Amino acid sequence: MNDQEKLITRFYTCFQNKDYRGMQQCYAGSMTFTDDAFQSLRYNQACAMWHMLLTSSSDLQLTFENVTADEHSGTCQWTATYTFGLTNRKVINKIDTQMKFDGMKIVMHHDSFDFWKWSKQAFGVTGLLLGWTSFFKKKVQAKARQRLTNFIEKHPQYKTN
Repeated sequence: MNDQEKLITRFYTCFQNKDYRGMQQCYAGSMTFTDDAFQSLRYNQACAMWHMLLTSSSDLQLTFENVTADEHSGTCQWTATYTFGLTNRKVINKIDTQMKFDGMKIVMHHDSFDFWKWSKQAFGVTGLLLGWTSFFKKKVQAKARQRLTNFIEKHPQYKTN
């Protein structure tokens, strides 16, 4: 296992242990994060997102596998199993990660998953009927962004000047 594979493994091991501070330490201050729910986050926002998600989930279980990396980029697959708070529905989300590195820090983190499959689990019939639409996806993104903004307001250490 090379150093960047160890970095990815450390990140997801911290994730499994709900250690958001350990996850944050894997990121460079200039990093960016994006996925289908949280778009174009910078370092402080991404750190706040993990803090928010890990402290708000009581039943999150995470597994990861297929960690591969060279000195510039890496990938892995991970699965999150949790109860979605808005609907109290069980979700099993399979996610593909792509990362880029600068030395021993993550500078780009992109997660992708089947949004429609996720929305069917998280929202039931509503997700089944609307989860494939850009309208629904944008509504979920807006709700996620508002939730993150509210969290940052309550946790000023994540505010940027």
